[in-house]
Amino acid sequence: MSEVAKAPGPKAQDIIARDGKVITPSYMRDYPFVMDHGQGAEVWDVEGRRYIDFTTGIAVLATGHAHPKVVKAVQDQAARYLHMSGTDFYEPMQVKLAEKLNALAPFEEPARVYFCNSGTESVEAALKLARHRTGRAQFIGFLGGFHGRTMGALAFTSSKYKQRADYFPMMPGVTHVPYPDPYRPILNMDGYQDYGERVVRYIEDTIFRTIVPGEEVAGILVEPIQGEGGYVVPPDSFLPSLRALCDKYEIMLIADEVQSGMGRTGTWWALEHWGVEPDILCSAKGIASGMPLGAVIARESVMTWGRGAQGSTYGGNPVACAASLATIELLEGGFIENAAEVGQYIFDALDEIMPRHPSIGLVRGKGMMIGMEIVASHETRQYAPQVRDRTIQYAFNEGLLLLGCGVSALRFMPPLNLSQEMADEALGMFDRALSRAEADLL
Repeated sequence: MSEVAKAPGPKAQDIIARDGKVITPSYMRDYPFVMDHGQGAEVWDVEGRRYIDFTTGIAVLATGHAHPKVVKAVQDQAARYLHMSGTDFYEPMQVKLAEKLNALAPFEEPARVYFCNSGTESVEAALKLARHRTGRAQFIGFLGGFHGRTMGALAFTSSKYKQRADYFPMMPGVTHVPYPDPYRPILNMDGYQDYGERVVRYIEDTIFRTIVPGEEVAGILVEPIQGEGGYVVPPDSFLPSLRALCDKYEIMLIADEVQSGMGRTGTWWALEHWGVEPDILCSAKGIASGMPLGAVIARESVMTWGRGAQGSTYGGNPVACAASLATIELLEGGFIENAAEVGQYIFDALDEIMPRHPSIGLVRGKGMMIGMEIVASHETRQYAPQVRDRTIQYAFNEGLLLLGCGVSALRFMPPLNLSQEMADEALGMFDRALSRAEADLL
């Protein structure tokens, strides 16, 4: 527990002490916030203190806390029936939601949907589907990626070594390549003018020539914008070039939109910013406003596996599906547009405060998926995780909940219906917290 963050009150202390006796020690808690209730972008702890939530359950609460429309959808469905496994029976809520996701799929071909419970499960199912469809065993993943913690997904996850330590061997057949981070490039340019194109050529000219032939690769799993790796936005050439590479070698392009999808970037899917169509898309987090739900949305020609090839007892639970349908209705009703507009307002405000903060090396993202590199100085770009971590703790003291990502990046993940007025309040808290952290450490 941080020594900088405010000490918890007596009610919080009691819960924290009880937690320490019965909850796994693997969870990460940067400051002693103990939830009591929330509404929209605001939450209150068990002592009655009010905070602005820029974490939203790790980009899960697209519609904010306890949106009345989502709550009513959950209540109405729970009163009818809580569960009926869609693996064994026909479930109307699954059908209704799958039809909606089909209409929203980021490709022209009709879609088919597999329901599960989380982003990790959606990735696992997508990997199995790619192997089934292609008859191939190999995959390409990206350094800095996060795709989950189960053994298949963990083989791709490479945002922090700690997530993989003690769990080797990983699932075989995964080769990692650099993600095209223009701020921190790994590969030399070798005459290339564009770093996104450089990375794709590295896959074809080096990886396919020396490690795994392209003809043996089942899928390339990519986050259109890296999440846990630092909210890294690739160069505009990257995803179109990656799509072309997949087409050339008949490889499945698997888009992990678990964190970047469902309106978070100001469009339904982050891929839409580059006009790229995947073969398989993984969705979760914001899909159901906090109810556990994941989905694999694939081209009909790709999802050809037969009876019994994949299933899930709880996947597509009717209450979660009801929450998802209400969420989608709200997103269609203006929340996505708000994410683009208020997101741009936050970007503009951060651009204004950046010159007076030596630790803000770069602000990046799209919509309300906003990240910034926290560095020792603009000139050196040296990582400054201590400054980032202390900023998060001081922000908690101010009344703002934040999370980090990457080595020393910080991210904003507010609800998509955040108002400009609340954004201003949160930005003021962040500005003061960062100034205090810089005064302490720089």
